Amino acid sequence: MPKTLIIAEKPSVGENLARVLPGAFKKAGPKGEQYLEGDDYVVTWAVGHLVQLADPEEYGEQYKKWRMADLPIVPKQFKLVVRDDRSKKQMNVVKRLLGRDDIDHVVNACDAGREGELIFAYLYEKAGSKKPVQRLWLSSMTDAAIRSAFAALRPRAELASLEDAARSRSEADWIVGMNATRAATIRLRSSFDGAVSLGRVQTPTLAILARREEEIRAFVPEPYWVVDAAFEAVPSPSGRRYDGRFHAGAKPRIAKAEEAAAIVAACEGQTGEITKLAKSEQRQKPPLLYHLTSLQADASSRFGFRAQRTLAAAQRLYEEHKALTYPRTNSRYITGDMVAEIKPTAAIVGQRPEYKAAAEYVRGLDLLPLGRVVNDAKVTDHHAIIPTKAERHPVDKFDDDERRIYDLVVRRFLAAFHPEAVFENTRVETTVAGHVFRTRGRLLLVPGWRAAYGETADLEDAAAADDDEGRDQRLPKLEQGEAASVREVKFERKETKPPQRYSDGSLLITMETAGKLVDDEELREAMHESGIGTPATRAAIIERLLQVGYIERDGRALVVTEKGLNVIRLLAGHPLTSPELTGDWENRLAKIEAGADSRKAFMGDIVKFAESTVGELDAKLKDVRIPRAKLGPCPICGREINENRKGYSCWGRDDPGCGFVIWKGKAGKQLPVAIARELIKTSRTAKPVTGFKSRAGKSFRARLALMQTEDGKWRTEFDEPWARDGAKPPEAEEATAVPADGDAAAASAAQAA
Repeated sequence: MPKTLIIAEKPSVGENLARVLPGAFKKAGPKGEQYLEGDDYVVTWAVGHLVQLADPEEYGEQYKKWRMADLPIVPKQFKLVVRDDRSKKQMNVVKRLLGRDDIDHVVNACDAGREGELIFAYLYEKAGSKKPVQRLWLSSMTDAAIRSAFAALRPRAELASLEDAARSRSEADWIVGMNATRAATIRLRSSFDGAVSLGRVQTPTLAILARREEEIRAFVPEPYWVVDAAFEAVPSPSGRRYDGRFHAGAKPRIAKAEEAAAIVAACEGQTGEITKLAKSEQRQKPPLLYHLTSLQADASSRFGFRAQRTLAAAQRLYEEHKALTYPRTNSRYITGDMVAEIKPTAAIVGQRPEYKAAAEYVRGLDLLPLGRVVNDAKVTDHHAIIPTKAERHPVDKFDDDERRIYDLVVRRFLAAFHPEAVFENTRVETTVAGHVFRTRGRLLLVPGWRAAYGETADLEDAAAADDDEGRDQRLPKLEQGEAASVREVKFERKETKPPQRYSDGSLLITMETAGKLVDDEELREAMHESGIGTPATRAAIIERLLQVGYIERDGRALVVTEKGLNVIRLLAGHPLTSPELTGDWENRLAKIEAGADSRKAFMGDIVKFAESTVGELDAKLKDVRIPRAKLGPCPICGREINENRKGYSCWGRDDPGCGFVIWKGKAGKQLPVAIARELIKTSRTAKPVTGFKSRAGKSFRARLALMQTEDGKWRTEFDEPWARDGAKPPEAEEATAVPADGDAAAASAAQAA
């Protein structure tokens, strides 16, 4: 009896499909090579990317050596290879099943998107199968969604343009990444240790970070002063107190301390007058639903999560718990045919007490507000991330990460159907001895969508952080023309601050908008199609930059290393550093998916770009030499200490020196020149050094000290109590989640990019 072979992307998905399909399934095959078999179906899985594009060495012995004369490398026909031994074992299972005589039909059940299409296309081609294929398209892992998707299987030809885009992305990344990396590495061998990794996504992302780092380094802080006063309205009722900040016109900053002191002296003990009191109403629209980038950005801001950590939790909530819909989406809308599921979904999440009130509000609406939620034109492969219409969500089984991500998505989903929040903003000006002090008041009148987050009009809205304008505050009842006595007045010295370094969240938003910082989320939504990378690959790109030593973590901040800065400096405006260029490429790939552009034309342009890139890098980097640093006299023998490939020492080709050395490598970090200089000068670092990695792969920071062992050798040790006691390093943050099998697609794509 003929059977249908179903190929999922990962084992957990395969098990979910088998649970819903008719008939009883049992495990078959030897241990480590098992699959599921029933009366009509056989279910197996790919375990992520089993097959990838072959390295250049597979196309000829000459490519084992990196030579400029062999570039660019552009295969006429790309070769496919199995990734590793683990993949080889699973690939044998898939190939054997595809070759069975009783299998007459195949269902591609890999993730519904570009990378899922590529995973299947590559393994199917490598297996050499010719059997007919249908496509299972799933955005939710609930039983009802699976049954519905099997009832609407799509012919493979219908997804041909998606496969074209997937293959084009993969091959383009290979051509550009391989050739640019080889050209730069060949020309910079004398300046850098190891390969100079370049790619169409990682390089413009690094350029964004490097530009910010250069701005921070070039920044010179300037002092300024502000004057603050505490007022009490008089005569009655008493206790009507509020604060104000001096403004000269619209400017709160005072250039000189003497001027600030004079204002304080003029106002001390005086009584002023409320010369202006204006109230205005501010209405806040509910936020858009989450797509992956906005979810990662929120989790980064609220919890300090790395982008990869958020994606891993969301993926588990989708695959294992069936509580959220497909997370790797770039849409913030749902389609019209999903409107009927909104209230039932609200009922499911409303079973939890923390969501009950907001869910009941949504369920009680006669007419749902759908304008900011439903838009068929802005949903391509996948809709926004929302809770699923499952029988129940097993919240009690969620780990802490899953619970936090689930909470973000549920509250955002419920908030989207609430009305606007309404604030009353009050602006007060108090004039004392001719000096004007401004006060900002803010009161939440109508919670609206903020009720989904537990905010009510009875509770004070969280005060904004103090800035030059002064903080928002809850004001007592005040009237224009009233007198106000100065209870206290003082001035404070401040300094201008450099731009902040990017965190995972702020970098993801910048990547999404092709390097253009846009605060308005609707404008960001309009621009997302021209962003760097895709929602599925952006987290992996950040991890790739960390892996190759271009950036480090300092708490939540991403700090560019000297190597990363030098790479961008040397590229000096090459198109590879341009967010707009890679945004255009992503836009073209989207057009290929939609049938509005051709794979042939796109790949032709990619080859031309690779040729011009190799030529430009050859010419630009040919005579570049980054001089090794000289760090002054050795504290032991007085000879010059020089930077070399692996450390800083007084050694030389003709002079063995005294043996003093500071090795660059320390706990997963390369110690920069500045740290080495400080160790040579003072034998220890005054501040903790960031970017170290524990054996568990977690980031930490620690002070360093230069010490000499009993046998006379110099070592750089951690100068911390926990290190002296032999304890583990204090971990500043959670380790990046190791990509699950389903994340291999994104990780592979990021490495090529």
